[in-house]
Amino acid sequence: MAMASLRNCSSLPSLFCSRLFRPELKSLCSYHKKVVDHYENPRNVGSLDKSSKSVGTGLVGAPACGDVMKLQIQVDENGKIVDAKFKTFGCGSAIASSSLATEWVKGKSLDEAMKIKNSDIAKELSLPPVKLHCSMLAEDAIKAALSDYRLKQDKKEERPKASS
Repeated sequence: MAMASLRNCSSLPSLFCSRLFRPELKSLCSYHKKVVDHYENPRNVGSLDKSSKSVGTGLVGAPACGDVMKLQIQVDENGKIVDAKFKTFGCGSAIASSSLATEWVKGKSLDEAMKIKNSDIAKELSLPPVKLHCSMLAEDAIKAALSDYRLKQDKKEERPKASS
């Protein structure tokens, strides 16, 4: 009951009690319901094997706010992203942006994933201007993971041939 009334902030007594006994939830009233959903039920949390040739890892951070985001993709032999995981240290908007980014990259080709823009993430989550850096981090993490994957593929092709 308290959580339901906290989401829409309509019940003053329950909101007061929630703020009194769980002050960390006070700021959830200002988040859009999609951000709260991804924050409370994050998708694809975890890690993939970073040493695998089929996994690309992007690690990005924003020194101004202290958010750090690790996003990993696993790509099949056809160049399709079959799995994605994230770990984020940051605010609710950063966690929601990471969670949404992993959902969006799954099933896409590398080129399609490269086209995901921070503005699309921000629009989907209804992020306020003060939180746009979170969606920018998510876009940067996707690009860093794609870059890491491509770098691993280039190294795989450049293996020295055995001399006879």
